[in-house]
Amino acid sequence: MEAKDKAYLKELADAVEQHLLEQVQVTPETRRQAAVIEAMRYSLEAGGKRIRPVLVLEFCRICGGTQEQAMAAACAIEMIHTFSLIHDDLPEMDNDDFRRGRPSCHKAFGHAVALQAGDALSVAAFETILKDRCQTPERKIQLLEILANATGAAGMVGGQMMDMAYETRSDVTLEEQLAMCRAKTGALISGACCLGCTAAGGTEEQQKLAAQYGEKLGLAFQMVDDILDVTSSTDVLGKPVGSDAEEGKTTFVTLLGLDGARREAARLTAEAEQILQQFPHHAFLTALTQELLTREK
Repeated sequence: MEAKDKAYLKELADAVEQHLLEQVQVTPETRRQAAVIEAMRYSLEAGGKRIRPVLVLEFCRICGGTQEQAMAAACAIEMIHTFSLIHDDLPEMDNDDFRRGRPSCHKAFGHAVALQAGDALSVAAFETILKDRCQTPERKIQLLEILANATGAAGMVGGQMMDMAYETRSDVTLEEQLAMCRAKTGALISGACCLGCTAAGGTEEQQKLAAQYGEKLGLAFQMVDDILDVTSSTDVLGKPVGSDAEEGKTTFVTLLGLDGARREAARLTAEAEQILQQFPHHAFLTALTQELLTREK
């Protein structure tokens, strides 16, 4: 990714971060709930790539919309993603003590507060869209439906359930792994693209293409995650590596081999980039798509 693209990515991420933290703060009405709000902000402030909200903003832009039209949805998808990470780190799930180079929410605030912080963020996401002054009530309903589908049993939560069920099995097939990752990782990424398209009032064809791009990117993203768990280090990733192998989890690396996973991630990335060619002003998203394939963390 060229310097100008990296600068633009940072600009988008910074804008999202500013709006995110404006949505989650202690007010006179919530001063008694300050502990849970502090935990929510702690997890939101951990940073990360902000890929999902950036996808919302950029798909809105290439479909003819503005950043203002997309910002509420961008913040909402990041709240959902952050809630999923808080719960993902809990002992009942992945049992990770670190996230993005610092203690996980449950290590910093305790198990009970972390649960509440995740729950509160999941609700705040929908509230953020409902309070948006840039969209019509009809458009808000469309955005809420996309967010709900990407989050719930048919999406990320359902994918998490499949992931936990597969942890006790040694016979997980590639088809099952793909289905799990389309839900666990791909649903929020595809949902982010569709949120941006909808925020701009995109056409049905644009919605279809956005969903297809997001699905391919989501699978490639998870494959790269699996590869990094084998090839990277805790210092680089900011979270434990090698845990998948230690726990005997099925990954794309165990199913395809390291080189096979790399080839498949590259193939999916190329197909995602081809879909982008059908949108105007896609240069930045194409550069970002390639960057995600070659990332080191």
